Amino acid sequence: MSPRTPDFTAARQAMIDSQLRPQGVTNPAVLAAMASVPREQFVPEAARALAYSDRPIDLGEGKALMPPAALGKLVTELEPRPGERALVVGSGNGYAAKVLDALGLDVDEAEEHHSADKALYDIILIDGAVEDIPAGLVARLAPHGRLGAAIAENGVTRLAVGQVAGGALGLRRFADGGVPLIPGFTRPRPFTF
Repeated sequence: MSPRTPDFTAARQAMIDSQLRPQGVTNPAVLAAMASVPREQFVPEAARALAYSDRPIDLGEGKALMPPAALGKLVTELEPRPGERALVVGSGNGYAAKVLDALGLDVDEAEEHHSADKALYDIILIDGAVEDIPAGLVARLAPHGRLGAAIAENGVTRLAVGQVAGGALGLRRFADGGVPLIPGFTRPRPFTF
């Protein structure tokens, strides 16, 4: 290996030891899944050296790769179980979907939340921050299904998970996120003069 080529295996282990565990991601299955997926393969070539930094990575077109700790926390709180069906919506770069796949889930991925497919999912992970969660996406949760996202409110992004109860999605916010907004998931702006 040349001195200029990053040691991605060491960087992946450092992500586990210095970012995920200290920030409360301790589920052994989630740690193993994130340790097995080469994050550097999901970022633009120019950003590969930053693949394991705990910050968003610009993917272009207004999309970003979620920081590792934010993703690890969301996946942990979603409590995925092997064999469950999952939908990842947002960045479209494949990293979050690959992590869920490594956990033994049957994963579909969509860049946008609009789809003619009306399949139901045990887990829906929105791979980025949103101001609003579309009702059509919530309707795709199976009974007892869970949804995870970063919710942006008044300039603050908080990680949240929830389930549908009494016909409405109840979200529990549990940590700051530092996750950029996804295009297409913003609240309509009120008309002003």
